[in-house]
Amino acid sequence: MTRVVLASASPARRALLRAAGVEPEVVVSGVDEDALEDDLARQGRTSPAELCEALALAKGTAVGDRLVGDGVRDGVVVACDSVLDLDGVPLGKPDDADDAVRRWRAMRGRTGILRTGHFVARLDRWGRGWTAAPASTTAVASTLVVFADLDDATIDAYVATGEPLHVAGAFTLDGLGGPFVERIDGDPSNVVGLSLPLLRRLLAELGVAWTDLWSASTR
Repeated sequence: MTRVVLASASPARRALLRAAGVEPEVVVSGVDEDALEDDLARQGRTSPAELCEALALAKGTAVGDRLVGDGVRDGVVVACDSVLDLDGVPLGKPDDADDAVRRWRAMRGRTGILRTGHFVARLDRWGRGWTAAPASTTAVASTLVVFADLDDATIDAYVATGEPLHVAGAFTLDGLGGPFVERIDGDPSNVVGLSLPLLRRLLAELGVAWTDLWSASTR
């Protein structure tokens, strides 16, 4: 079994992996996302895809550096970051309830794109110079999301549950927000926060088979 380190505190991402037979070890990166977003803006890298990929890279690199610094050389690091792309504007977690309400009023009856940046790395190849075999890789998964045309009372009630305040785009597919998503076009696990098919492909690029990640209870 290959050790998997998830550089995210997201319970939804952890639950996705566990349901797929993978028992991750959670190590939170501690990356200052606001500072990184400001730096990217100064560089003119403001598209939703650029933002989520850069954040995933920063989170994964921070955790990988920490683990290798502690002498950990086995396993893979997986880091993700999600944003909702609405008219080319990246929407992460709302600032507060009022912000969540404003967002839903802008989203209702419309289509957005849930984009998730993915970073995957092998710790046994970390920082060991050039090699024909890559140490890490990144990619962005995108899924179209069509939102229901909710009335103000329903939006207010949903925001009052507190759920939209803790998730990118102010909605969930696998929670209370599920009934408010009319349909999606693409990978549903990506909307939850981590694209399982894309993760499998990225691991394969690094020479890691998905079945090697299965926990002992799965085998």
